[in-house]
Amino acid sequence: MASSSSSVVDMDPDVARRLFEEGATLVLLGVPEGTELGIDYKSWQVGPRFRGVKMIPPGLHFLHFSSANPPHCGGEIGPKTGLFLVLKPREILLANWDPKEEDLDFSASRNEEEVDRVRAKLQDLDPFLGPYPYEVMRKWVSLTDRLTQEVADGLQPLSGRVCAFCDVIPELQLKHTKDRAEQNLPRNDTECQSMKEGLERLPRMKQREGTELRFSHIPKQTYPEGATPAQITQCSMDTSYALETLLDKHYKTQPLNVLGELQFAFVCFLIGNAYEAFEHWKSLLALMCRSEEAMRSHKDLYLGLITVLYHQLGEIPPDYFVDIVSQNNFLTSTLQDFFQFASGPGMDGMLRKRAEKFKVHLTKKFRWDFEADLEDCAPVVVELPEGVTMD
Repeated sequence: MASSSSSVVDMDPDVARRLFEEGATLVLLGVPEGTELGIDYKSWQVGPRFRGVKMIPPGLHFLHFSSANPPHCGGEIGPKTGLFLVLKPREILLANWDPKEEDLDFSASRNEEEVDRVRAKLQDLDPFLGPYPYEVMRKWVSLTDRLTQEVADGLQPLSGRVCAFCDVIPELQLKHTKDRAEQNLPRNDTECQSMKEGLERLPRMKQREGTELRFSHIPKQTYPEGATPAQITQCSMDTSYALETLLDKHYKTQPLNVLGELQFAFVCFLIGNAYEAFEHWKSLLALMCRSEEAMRSHKDLYLGLITVLYHQLGEIPPDYFVDIVSQNNFLTSTLQDFFQFASGPGMDGMLRKRAEKFKVHLTKKFRWDFEADLEDCAPVVVELPEGVTMD
């Protein structure tokens, strides 16, 4: 991990003093050298002297790590694991590395005597604690300002861990050969005549209970029961009914918290490498952007959505747009619908103005043309006049 002195020197003295006095401390003991470990928007490779992170601003944070093979075994970095933490001023959170599980065990933090013992020796530990990366704090806050502890706790898996790869087990525990025979599963490789047959006869897998991200359910049926054909068509073009159903079920008293879910999914994907979170982010964003009537009744929600997207799209690496985000023109077509609805009759003037300003920003930054007919699968590019450059 980077030495503490260089980061603290770069920090504003007043901020450094306040974080030193009020900041929380993560004491992480036994983390193997070479482990990739990070907090929020920055990560490091753990060195031999690493014992944790100090001067952490109170609030919500995302701790993430990837175990690594020793150098003599290739030094490959494993899949990422992350967890959301809410830290209080001057709090000390203590964890020990579990080599068997390749995970951090926080059970020691429940032992007050052990925590007090660490607090008493904190001065001795200080040279081995890296400072919180203050330079990414503003960026982290902009990505999570709508994400409350309550929303994060309700969305992250019961296991408390966000994993880049799903932990899967067979749907049926087939311990004996006769059990496999009853399920028509192959006893050896020679029984299958083709790869297709082999794949079809593999045991069905399911995600291990307690490891699933607990996102809000996005209704597959976008129209009410007993709807007429005309209503079904209307609800397919304007998904407000489905969005109102989701808000009523999950965010009845605080509909703006759905923006926290959008931020949670984005962080889990961008920093935690959880692809299922990206799929949910896409689905939730599409639902919100294609809900014309909801834009009229939830002005504050959509003003917040523009701000959330402004910061999120500013952080996605350029190659993501080519490889993933722009796949099948998802973002450009979804946002084109949003901008079209936002400029429609009866929309709030401030929302209309903010949407137009956001559209100009995206057009200039990414060269997306939201006026074009999006039929191609490749992103649509605007040719800027000579002498005009992107931000």
